This record gives sequence, C-alpha cells and structure tokens, in this order.
Amino acid sequence: MRESPDLSKPEYDVLRVLWRAGQASVREVHDALTADTGWAYTTTKTVMDRMATKGLLAREGFHGVFVYRPLVSRPAGLARFVRFFADRVVERDLSVVLGLFRDSESLSAEELAELERLVADDADAAARKERS
Repeated sequence: MRESPDLSKPEYDVLRVLWRAGQASVREVHDALTADTGWAYTTTKTVMDRMATKGLLAREGFHGVFVYRPLVSRPAGLARFVRFFADRVVERDLSVVLGLFRDSESLSAEELAELERLVADDADAAARKERS
C-alpha cells in the first residue's frame, strides 16, 4: 500500500478546492484560492504542475485547457496533517485529535473510518521504522 503523502500547506489548499469541485482548471482553482493566498496565477499553476508530477493530481487536456483532479482522497490528505498536529502541535495522543473529527460533522462516516485506518497505518509504519 502506498504511504499517505506528505503535503505542504499550498498542496493541501489546492486539494481542498479539488475535493469540493471534483476537477477544475488552474484558473478555477486560482480564483477559489486567490483571496486567501494572494498567489499570482503562475504560482497556482506551478504548485499544481508539481503536484501532478508528484502523483497527487491527474492532469488531462480538455478543449485546449488542462483539467486537474485529485489522486489523493480527502482522508489520506488529512491523515498526514492529523499525525503532525497530534505529535508536534498539541503533543497529545492521536485518539484525542481523531476525537475532534468524530465530534464534528466535517467528515462522513466513511471518510472518518478511512482517516482512522490511514493514521493507524502511518503509526504502524513509524513503529516498524523505529524497530529497524
């Protein structure tokens, strides 16, 4: 199984737009992000092109415009942030941080189950790495 990817904040921002839209052009993603990020169009394009190269996004031509779609599920993207947040920000047990998601309605039951599985897989991989 492929390890859930490390995501930068810009990559996560792009993915959040694409998770909502399903697929979008650079212009559509840029328009959705520009108020929060202040990015130039070229910055948005560069981030998305690098994400496609890293295997985080699929890029397909459509009537002369590239359309991007996420190759990372929302729970897989969140898994890395949850682990980082639990370990380094709040320095709490992972179950406490996952409880925040259980108590909110931001994730469906299926997404929450996938998030919990991915975080557990990450923890198992980290434990194996420490032992070797």
